[in-house]
Amino acid sequence: MSQIVPMTKKGYAALKEQLHKMKTVDRPKVVKAIEEARGHGDLSENAEYDEAKNKQGLLEARIANIESQLAQANVIDPTEIDDDKIMFGATVTLNYIDDDEERVYMIVGEDEADLKKKQISINSPLARALIGKRAGDYIDFEAPGGYREIEVIKVEYK
Repeated sequence: MSQIVPMTKKGYAALKEQLHKMKTVDRPKVVKAIEEARGHGDLSENAEYDEAKNKQGLLEARIANIESQLAQANVIDPTEIDDDKIMFGATVTLNYIDDDEERVYMIVGEDEADLKKKQISINSPLARALIGKRAGDYIDFEAPGGYREIEVIKVEYK
């Protein structure tokens, strides 16, 4: 049974672009590498051939994975959401009470998550704790580094 994969419009477009590159650039490169390695003779002792075939297998598996994700995607445009509750696609401003530090995160799909870009997965413990909360709410949260108390400052959909 297939599972619906929540994804932002931006994340969906990025996956489609990655898939296109894999099919039009990466796949032909791997096929060419296999052909060149075949030209070196005996395939039973040809490390270049083995390496190229391994790359091909990994590439094809990744292509299949992305195609599956795109087929199961539930694309959500955060700009079309008008709600004061935190849900998928929300950009939240949080105040960590213990160090009085403000942090801003966007709640995105699993494959879009990137902490460097301040994007957290909908499946992360923090996002799960935030879902359904509003500005002004306090959350007691068990982070990997220990217990945290967080205040929701702002909820936006942009």
